[in-house]
Amino acid sequence: MADFNKFVEIDIRAGTIIDVKQFPEARKPAFKLEIDFGHLGNKKSSAQITELYDKNNLLGKQVLAVVNFPPRQIGPFMSEVLTLGVPDGNGYVVLVAPETNVENGVRLY
Repeated sequence: MADFNKFVEIDIRAGTIIDVKQFPEARKPAFKLEIDFGHLGNKKSSAQITELYDKNNLLGKQVLAVVNFPPRQIGPFMSEVLTLGVPDGNGYVVLVAPETNVENGVRLY
């Protein structure tokens, strides 16, 4: 069984995607995202979500991300947060998002 104290160590926050760029250097098709986390500032994330999303439906979308993992170098790109998603029936990533808009930077509890 998981320990609740370990769970709360993972800092999951809501943010709004404010920029999307193609990431041609990635091994698998991906986007470079810039996400506004309010008082935490803007953070960058690499996301393999090209099957279900494009720039038009990502800009302005709120997502949940882990903001306290160490940054991870992905090719020439430094990913600062882990954007959360779950696989659909075809194995494509569906982003995890609040049902309604919330304040950027608010923490998941």
